[in-house]
Amino acid sequence: MKKILVICCLLMLTILLHAQERVFPIVKNYGGIFEIPDAVEKPDPSLNYNIVVEVFTGSEKADEINYALNNVARLINLHAVGGVPHEKIKVVVAIHGEAAYTIMQNDQYKEKYKTDNPNLGLYKALSDAGVQLFVCGQSIVSRKIDSKKILKEIQIATSMLTTVSTYQLKGYAAFKF
Repeated sequence: MKKILVICCLLMLTILLHAQERVFPIVKNYGGIFEIPDAVEKPDPSLNYNIVVEVFTGSEKADEINYALNNVARLINLHAVGGVPHEKIKVVVAIHGEAAYTIMQNDQYKEKYKTDNPNLGLYKALSDAGVQLFVCGQSIVSRKIDSKKILKEIQIATSMLTTVSTYQLKGYAAFKF
């Protein structure tokens, strides 16, 4: 019996030692990803990664961070883990639709949802990582979001459509979350 217990303990220890933890190489505390040392297909570190991301998905629960925004952090962190230097990753985000509510300052968000805005830290982390964050002006007007009460990390664009088309014409790869 003692032998079986020792074997089980060693097996559990082996499993724990091989368990991977998420890493956050560029966007700290958000968009955690796993390193994949056996990956054959990886980003090319010699390329410049210019990416425009359309974020339109709203949060499923008002008290949880927006999954689509967290995917932007994952996108950046995945390129970094793949060997792309931070200075070769330029990301522009065009926020619209239901996701526009995530850009409200905490007081306005709390008034609408009766909970704190869980996206505050994520927006700061994305901004600190050099991400340009735009909200569609059409979305904030149609949703009656006070432009004076949006987060300081967010800039207002004429529209998501013009932002995405402009950056695509500048050669940015386009993603939609």
